[in-house]
Amino acid sequence: MLKLSCNVTNHLHTFSFFSDSSFFIPVNRRTIAVSSSQLRKPALDPLRAVISADQGSISPVNSCTPADRFRPGRLMEDGYSYKEKFIVRSYEVGINKTATVETIANLLQEVACNHVQKCGFSTDGFATTLTMRKLHLIWVTARMHIEIYKYPAWSDVVEIETWCQSEGRIGTRRDWILRDSATNEVIGRATSKWVMMNQDTRRLQRVTDEVRDEYLVFCPREPRLAFPEENNSSLKKIPKLEDPAQYSMLELKPRRADLDMNQHVNNVTYIGWVLESIPQEIIDTHELQVITLDYRRECQQDDIVDSLTTSEIPDDPISKFTGTNGSAMSSIQGHNESQFLHMLRLSENGQEINRGRTQWRKKSSR
Repeated sequence: MLKLSCNVTNHLHTFSFFSDSSFFIPVNRRTIAVSSSQLRKPALDPLRAVISADQGSISPVNSCTPADRFRPGRLMEDGYSYKEKFIVRSYEVGINKTATVETIANLLQEVACNHVQKCGFSTDGFATTLTMRKLHLIWVTARMHIEIYKYPAWSDVVEIETWCQSEGRIGTRRDWILRDSATNEVIGRATSKWVMMNQDTRRLQRVTDEVRDEYLVFCPREPRLAFPEENNSSLKKIPKLEDPAQYSMLELKPRRADLDMNQHVNNVTYIGWVLESIPQEIIDTHELQVITLDYRRECQQDDIVDSLTTSEIPDDPISKFTGTNGSAMSSIQGHNESQFLHMLRLSENGQEINRGRTQWRKKSSR
């Protein structure tokens, strides 16, 4: 049985429920018991109810919005995970006619936003609770880990499943599984960690019990991980890259289009900046398999950024040479895998913005 606390005045209030348990809702200092089975709507649609403080009555309402009619996504039977299909469009592919890693990251962000919208949990698309909005609190990315086993090609349809859950006392996490819609083959997985920040002071804040209680109702009761394997690569720490770096791309400037609704550089932009300092020979002969990014500082529109890269494999042939601005000085023909450490820093004072690790595999002949 789940206890849900809320403040009800003499108005209509909308709540979302995703459980077969009963809910105790105080109305004008009285408590009424509500069984979600009494409010069940057609399968896979978020359950919403209107509570009248005057009569203490509850009735289901239609939560469909104009945008919902065009979203092909749906909540799964458990009410916690969400699936949506996407077609890979021509402007989302690179020179290989396959989706870029930035496209993949943008789709992960899109399906996450659609998930919380579908739940009726957050109207701003960033999964902020009522308490968070009152206190001007937002979620910001602390870590992103993406593994891509097979890149979808132009016109392929990708199905992405996502869910969120608590991550200790400091934040929350969100996981994804990507499948080829035609074959149901898992073509990628991803996980992320998020922390809470005050939108006015730009300082991190601890997740309070009040906020935690508001979003836990939308999270699986038991831990569910996209990477359940012990000692998987998503758990590995990333060491700080020290100067001098082998490869660099200096003085990168955020575009206006790089800013998101939280007024800072979108986390997907960092991926593009990291890849700017990858040696060109790696880009020509390899494809990105794994990327892990730790976000350590905000980046604003006026900041100027340096992208630094160094090979992490000691006997990597490319590590014996030094290049700048993304140009390699050695041949790596026949080398199947490469791994790099990355750092993004402010050009002005060297403060670290982001550190990362990438793993690359030899491109397959098509």
